[in-house]
Amino acid sequence: MLLFLSLIGIFLSIVLLYFNSQKYTSSIYLGVFFLLVSLYGLNQYVLLYSKSIILVSLIYTHITFLLYLIGPVLYLYIRSITSDRDNLQLKDLFHLIPMLIYLVAAIPYLFSSYSYKVEIATSILNVDGFLTTYNATILSKIFSNAAVYIFRPFLAFVYTVWSIAIFIRFLIKKNKSLVFVKQEFMTKWLSVFLGFQLLLITCHLLMMTQTFLFHFKNLFYTLNTLQSLSALALTGLLISPFFFPGILYGLPRLPDSIQELPPSIETMIPIDEVKRNIPNFESDYMKLIEFKAISCLKERQPYLNPEFNLNQFSVLVQIPAHHLTYYFREIQKQSFSDYRNEWRVNHAKTLISEGKVDNLTLEAIGFQCGFATRNTFFKAFKKAEGISPSSFLAQKRSYTA
Repeated sequence: MLLFLSLIGIFLSIVLLYFNSQKYTSSIYLGVFFLLVSLYGLNQYVLLYSKSIILVSLIYTHITFLLYLIGPVLYLYIRSITSDRDNLQLKDLFHLIPMLIYLVAAIPYLFSSYSYKVEIATSILNVDGFLTTYNATILSKIFSNAAVYIFRPFLAFVYTVWSIAIFIRFLIKKNKSLVFVKQEFMTKWLSVFLGFQLLLITCHLLMMTQTFLFHFKNLFYTLNTLQSLSALALTGLLISPFFFPGILYGLPRLPDSIQELPPSIETMIPIDEVKRNIPNFESDYMKLIEFKAISCLKERQPYLNPEFNLNQFSVLVQIPAHHLTYYFREIQKQSFSDYRNEWRVNHAKTLISEGKVDNLTLEAIGFQCGFATRNTFFKAFKKAEGISPSSFLAQKRSYTA
């Protein structure tokens, strides 16, 4: 069963990354999380049940350092979902420290001969309790084996509790947030997801503590209450996304309250009609995004700022950034960068047509339109219009001559 669940988890991570990675960065975190959990299950299966010396020699310790990322990736996913801030920051590198420490400590074993690894694998399979006493890394020379083994689930437990705290804090401030907009299923999803994760990691931490501190020989998934709960939690965790297609396939989230739509949009999307036809609200929401985007760009012209980016645009139009990403990719069929550059190019065409080139160079016009360099201006102009700015200017002059 453990092998089957691990394969389901790997398949799930592939689905999440395939369908969602280009839409939402948060889905990358979720996909990687399920991949790591699946690798952990695969690692346990190989060590405890496979009875294969080759598999044990290939798996043991070689992927362990990656498992230190389960907690950090979970935290990054919850943070990105609840704050709509999915970009990594420099301080996030600190989350990699435990993984890097273990990786460095495991280098002597990782670079040992294959024959030695086969010898260790044979002992793991044939000698009771060998896993609890063998020093696989130099960390065991500093700390006890129990501390080394228990620290990994303890770290994941701390990150899980931290993630739950972030989620609870978000729920308390929900009415002030733009993230879970008209999305009861998002609250249900995170409640189910974090609930199964908490149950799983708590059971695993208790089992590891039981094994190493009380020297029980039967590890992890034997027939007792903790192992049964652990198996239930792992099953629930890995199959839960299949009951939430909005998570699995990256469907866009909807706005907080249809009562809060701006009055100017009523002529485009009648509120009563939206109320009667909630299932079709996704397409109406895309129209709302288009309306807000165009209005903002026309009235405020934020694209003239060379630093203008998607996050700034999200603040201006009060639409979550991942909603805008979905809109540009699925509706506009282009990136935000190309969309922004089209507005800049159109502004440049207006300036050229108004005769600004009599006092400014084309390069200076490009700067005024928000382009950071001459090359980006000329490249974006040619991509949008099919000709260079100088050719466009020549055509204008020929028409007026």
